[in-house]
Amino acid sequence: MKKLNYVSIVVLIAAALIAGCKGKQKIPAGEKEVIVPCSGSDYFTTTKFFRANSIGESQDQVTSKKKALTNARNELAQAINTTVKTVTDNYVNSREMNNKEEVEERFESLNREVVDQTLSGIRTICEKLMKTDQATYKTYVAIELSADELVSKYNERLSKDERLKIDYDYEKFKDTFEKEMEKMNK
Repeated sequence: MKKLNYVSIVVLIAAALIAGCKGKQKIPAGEKEVIVPCSGSDYFTTTKFFRANSIGESQDQVTSKKKALTNARNELAQAINTTVKTVTDNYVNSREMNNKEEVEERFESLNREVVDQTLSGIRTICEKLMKTDQATYKTYVAIELSADELVSKYNERLSKDERLKIDYDYEKFKDTFEKEMEKMNK
């Protein structure tokens, strides 16, 4: 009976060691892993939120934060613009509108307006302030914007445009938008 217990314990320890070794990936020689605050998979864009992160560095604490936020907002705006451009192209093509070029131009114009307007709804989800050995400040930030809020702002603006309103189908636009957001998650 004691022999069985010792064998069981040895087998469990061996299994734990093997599992522990598999979980750790070897870092190549001459390299060192860098852990960046406010980044990683928790801060990626999802189907519900556009997300962006950035770093700002300055001798002034406030300036480092402003740089980080400005860079993150620019990254977020570019991601939104790219996604909405794709959604617009797919939406217009699927609707097969006669005045396709004019509709696309009007969508692009509305896109700029809506992005500028919606960026005010950005929420900071992570912020870390560091002081470096060189006596500068480094601010790490991650921000997000609700995809649903963005779509509702588009609906609001598109519904006000008399010429687009004729060809605009909110449910179709929202469906196209959601499909594009799902692609981003893959």
